[in-house]
Amino acid sequence: MLPEVGGEGQKKLLDAKVFCLGVGGLGSPIALYLAAAGVGTIGIADSDQVEISNLQRQVLHYTEDIGKPKTHSAQEKLEKLNPDVDIIAYDSKITKDNIRDIVKNFDIVVDGSDNFMTRYLVNDACYFEKKTLISGAILQFEGQISVFKPHNGGACYRCLYPEIPPEGMMPSCQEAGILGAVAGTVGTMQAVETLKEILEIGDTLEDRLLMYNALKMTFDTVKVNKHPKCCLCGKNATIKDVAEYVKPECDYENSANS
Repeated sequence: MLPEVGGEGQKKLLDAKVFCLGVGGLGSPIALYLAAAGVGTIGIADSDQVEISNLQRQVLHYTEDIGKPKTHSAQEKLEKLNPDVDIIAYDSKITKDNIRDIVKNFDIVVDGSDNFMTRYLVNDACYFEKKTLISGAILQFEGQISVFKPHNGGACYRCLYPEIPPEGMMPSCQEAGILGAVAGTVGTMQAVETLKEILEIGDTLEDRLLMYNALKMTFDTVKVNKHPKCCLCGKNATIKDVAEYVKPECDYENSANS
C-alpha cells in the first residue's frame, strides 16, 4: 500500500541479499524485520551459543534455546516467520581469512557485532568489496547508527573512528550493561536504513551519525566527513587488504568530523 514501495519495491526486497553480522541484541531485531519485510536472502553469522543472560535483549532466542548455537536458533525463528526467505547461516568465527569471501555474496552488510575488532574487520571488507555498510553500536542507555558507502565517495568507519579507544576507556556491554529495549530500538533503526537502501527511498544516514539517548529520549545527528588522510579510503592509504586490527600508521586527527 505504501506508494514508495508497491509491487516494484517488493520485488527489490525479494531480490536483495543482506548479510547480518551477529544475531544478538542488534542482530535479532535487524534479522526479524528484514525477514518480515520479505528480503529474499539473509545471511547471518555468529559463533556464540545462547546464554540465559542474552534473553533480555536478544529477542530471536528463547529459554528453550539456551546452549544452542545462535545461528541455529535464529534460523529456526526466521524460517518460521517467513519460510520464503532464504537464510544462509555461518556459525564459524568471522576472521580476516573468510570475511571477504562472505561479504562479496551480499548487496548490503549490517553490522550488529559487539566489539571494535570485528567492526574494523567488517568495515575494511566492505570497503574492498564495495558494499554498503550499516553500522550500529549500543551501550547502557545509548546507541549510534551510521551508513558507510566509501565506494560511493562517502566516508568509511575509519574516517569516523581512526583507531580503537585505549583499553579501559570503552567498556563492553558485558561490563557496563545494556537496557534490552535500547538494543531493539537501535537494531530496528538499522533495519529501517537497510530497507531504505534496498528500496532507494528517503534520506539515509550515509555520512551522518545518529546518536540516541534513551534516558533523555533525544536523537542527535552529526555530519561524518570522508577523511582525506584515512588509512583505508584516503588518497595515501596504507591498508591494502583485510587484516587483523593494528594501530593505523597514518597521522591524522578527527578534526574532519567536527
